[in-house]
Amino acid sequence: MRFRAKIVDLACLNHFSRIINTIARLAKTCILRLTVCKLYFILSDKAANGGASMWCELSQGNFFDEFQMEGVAAEHNEIYLELVPENLSRALKTAQSAKAVKIKLTNKHCPCLRVAVELPSLSSSSRIVTHDIPVGVIPRRMWNDFREPSVPDFDVSIYLPVLKTMKSVVERMKNLSNFIVIEANLSGEMNLKIETDLVSVTTHFKDLGNPPWASEDGCQSSPQGRDLESMAEACIDIKKLQQLLAGQQVNPTKALCNIVHKRIVHFILLHEEVSLQYFIPAIA
Repeated sequence: MRFRAKIVDLACLNHFSRIINTIARLAKTCILRLTVCKLYFILSDKAANGGASMWCELSQGNFFDEFQMEGVAAEHNEIYLELVPENLSRALKTAQSAKAVKIKLTNKHCPCLRVAVELPSLSSSSRIVTHDIPVGVIPRRMWNDFREPSVPDFDVSIYLPVLKTMKSVVERMKNLSNFIVIEANLSGEMNLKIETDLVSVTTHFKDLGNPPWASEDGCQSSPQGRDLESMAEACIDIKKLQQLLAGQQVNPTKALCNIVHKRIVHFILLHEEVSLQYFIPAIA
């Protein structure tokens, strides 16, 4: 089992660093799945008290100048590692003006991801700062626990308002309640609501638009026959929503949300070479 990669392009490095920062805000620990073409950051918190789950997918070719890996076996050419994304985020913070960053899977005293940051220096020799990030190797028999979450048939799919605006609304509401109701319909309307014994607050968004879901795969098309005005809603933990919005450094070109009535809210943030899915279960 071997893995080594190198980033030389500074823009790619900074973009990669921002993605890791976002992931570090959403997950204390996560699974890094390495394949020949892609990297995945996976959080499946389902076991722990119906927590949120995350699936972030990156094409390695858009970030890395060199990328070599040999998986567990020829027919299972993948590697699954458990790591604390905050540690990786910290290591990459030292790389903001780096000439190159190398990442390598090593096993000195325990399995580690070694991040070697080559910094520019005034002399001819370069300075190299290395960080060893401990990782756990996930055995093959447990890989199935980390498959892409299946998206239940949603009742409503809608584009999100500007994330900065949404973030400031949610931050103000967070002081009033631990729970927030997200409701939306197929006419491009979305409401964020808080209701407590003392106060009831609603923020309305209009003209957001609804994604034209292609139904060529036959399984996920716009909910047939649904009244365009009727709202689907879910009450969720406001802290989890705030985490998603506060940690947002991916600057998505598209952001949308699918609601399964009273069951789950599924966020999808898309950037050219990154897709981040985040699932927050509804609170009964």
